[in-house]
Amino acid sequence: MIPGVSHLISQGFVDKDRVGIQGHSWSGYQTAYILTRTNMFKAAEAGAIVANMTSAYGGIRWESGRARMFQYEKAQSRLGVSLWDNPLPYIENSPLFFANKIETPILLLHNDADGAVPWYQGIEMYLAMRRLDKPTWMLNYNGEPHWPVKRENRIDFQTRMMQFFDHYLKDAPMPRWMERGVPAIEKGIYQGLELVGEDGVQ
Repeated sequence: MIPGVSHLISQGFVDKDRVGIQGHSWSGYQTAYILTRTNMFKAAEAGAIVANMTSAYGGIRWESGRARMFQYEKAQSRLGVSLWDNPLPYIENSPLFFANKIETPILLLHNDADGAVPWYQGIEMYLAMRRLDKPTWMLNYNGEPHWPVKRENRIDFQTRMMQFFDHYLKDAPMPRWMERGVPAIEKGIYQGLELVGEDGVQ
């Protein structure tokens, strides 16, 4: 990843100080992980991540009821051992345990009806970043699965993500929802969201 981005920067059409990174699910996990290893990116969005492989290992996929252990031993993570045989790879590959090294502002997305990755993984990462006083925000669309499905939620998420990157990559003003937050009891579509039109912020 780093050599690839470095090559693009060397071509002269990329501002090395204004590069963002975004990923979802497996690439969301990779996004969170890479932030623990480099400060190359000025801002990042990571959706439906596995932050802590030690806690995710003992969970289930809520949609199918399958134990998650196989994913880490044999499938996507390919660690090759159980948590008890060798816990170190589980720790070394979990962004949560290296959150103190992250300097990049991050926007997290994790929905509470996610049947593939339990949304407490997003909560663990969010709380770790907040505890470490790192710039982080978390979006949750109630009742939505692994990604937003309802059209209004897709629009809401894409708009907020654009505002997040515009703030960090283009020096746009910080929108109200980033500055003040939206309390859970006040959640609703477009709550605290500033839509940008031709005439500016509306």
